[in-house]
Amino acid sequence: MLLLLPGASRAEEYCIDTQRVTSACEGWGVSLCWWAAMCGRDDEGHSDEGSTCRESRQVQLEELIDWLVSPEGLNYSVFRYNIGGGDDPDWTNCSPHHFKNGKGLRAEMEGFKDGPDDDYHWERDSAQRKILLMIKRHRPDAVFEAFSNSAPWWMTTSGCVAGASKATDDNLPRAMYGSFAQYLVDVCRHYKDAYGIEFATLEPFNEPMSSSWFQNGVQEGCHFDINNQIEFVRVLRKALKKSGLATKISASDEVNVAVSLRTLEAYTKAGAARFIGQWNTHTYIGSKEEKARLHRLCEELNVRLWQSETGLAGKGIAGNLALAQRLVDDIRYLRPAVWCDWQYVETTGDQWCMVRADDEWKTCTRVKSYFVHQQFSRFIPAGYHWLDIDDECGLAAVSPDGKTLVYVSVNASKDVRNVKLTVPENAVLTAVYRTSENEDCALVSASAPMFNLMPLSVTTVIFSLE
Repeated sequence: MLLLLPGASRAEEYCIDTQRVTSACEGWGVSLCWWAAMCGRDDEGHSDEGSTCRESRQVQLEELIDWLVSPEGLNYSVFRYNIGGGDDPDWTNCSPHHFKNGKGLRAEMEGFKDGPDDDYHWERDSAQRKILLMIKRHRPDAVFEAFSNSAPWWMTTSGCVAGASKATDDNLPRAMYGSFAQYLVDVCRHYKDAYGIEFATLEPFNEPMSSSWFQNGVQEGCHFDINNQIEFVRVLRKALKKSGLATKISASDEVNVAVSLRTLEAYTKAGAARFIGQWNTHTYIGSKEEKARLHRLCEELNVRLWQSETGLAGKGIAGNLALAQRLVDDIRYLRPAVWCDWQYVETTGDQWCMVRADDEWKTCTRVKSYFVHQQFSRFIPAGYHWLDIDDECGLAAVSPDGKTLVYVSVNASKDVRNVKLTVPENAVLTAVYRTSENEDCALVSASAPMFNLMPLSVTTVIFSLE
């Protein structure tokens, strides 16, 4: 079948062959840090609102989760739970509520333990846990990863969970490696015993080689030199093995793909790559060639690879489409099993979130970024297989039963893209969805054989393979 998309003088020609499988899609995901800790909080100070208002809030929250996980919504099934370190409640070594100067009070995560001899306070972090359990209820097949930004304040060198006094210094002394490893494992054990949630993976680091983490900084963070990461992974492996949990270690969530590659090479040289059940990388920074190299190394080591966090500052739909193009590049070159975004909900803007809430976190509205993401995740769910195609702006995938073929392509230009697609002879066009400045994942065609990739849009084309 040949589909001619008119509207431009010269057509781009692409062949979609369902036999050219590159990798499997294991799902789409997002971090729960920090939106869940805000959206899930109780109505403190609003107890006089009455049961009707609280019930209305609960209905709104249920809808928020449904937008996130339902097959007709974003269809996300992978979620990253943040194990908070928790700052010193007396602010002995840092300014009170210093996170408000950057990421806001929403970034003040609660730790579960206040000292080496203290009991665990499992009642803490109730807001993030509320969202976690709601997701589990709405999406029983959800996959959960636990990750840490920092050890509790009392374990750190500076006494502040934002980082060391010098941003390039580690903030966790080696003498505390065992304590921190046990803390992480104990939290994972608790969630299995109390809620029946066994985290598939446990990530002890977050952008550990970054120089963004320093005392009095704007969020929890901890620098970890690569050699010290390797040493800590050895300690964590022993604690996990002793726990009896099936949870695997993931690492190392670098902000830069090149640094991620260098780190994994160091792990491999030190014989520590075999302790890693999954390799995570962020793609805030990284070329196509670096992404391809990291993919090849993970493939050689037989280690599952995730794109575990990314985002992009921009403006309007052009900014949303720039992030969509990064998503396309990640799938084409990095080939992660799972692709994760950073924030689901924010109170400002339309770039670093998919839903915008008011300052009280009571009303929520889906922004354009939501529908741009939906063009991918709704129609290419976990279980589909990615196909090798030549369109640098597009992706193609086939369902596990071989009965559905999906093509999605980004047009970030202000001109119509004219495309010729060669697809299998038994392919029948069943639907076309588009998000543009004036459309939100709108059904624009169900049977017509001709369509355009409109300016500033992302288009999803669905075929039935009869």
